[in-house]
Amino acid sequence: METLLDRAHLAQQTFGDEDLAREVLALFAGQCERLGPGIADPALGPEARADLAHTLKGSALGVGACRVAVLAGALETALRAGDDGAALALGPALAEAVRETLALI
Repeated sequence: METLLDRAHLAQQTFGDEDLAREVLALFAGQCERLGPGIADPALGPEARADLAHTLKGSALGVGACRVAVLAGALETALRAGDDGAALALGPALAEAVRETLALI
């Protein structure tokens, strides 16, 4: 299973600056809170939700939130492919990975 938060990656991205790392993680947490409801909302349609999942994947990769990145990427792929079954299964797993990751921040 993927790492929840790769602190070495985060330190590399923030040049070892702990204050910057905290700021970046706070921004990531805010983005998770903003994107999560849309990703989970089937009324938005698959393309819009896939775009949100793609944005979350990129943010997660930037901070080293590996499990979130993998699950957001898989959800994006499922939504773009019209694989409703996979999307239904991945949504709760992504939400849980986000919760677990944010608990570490």
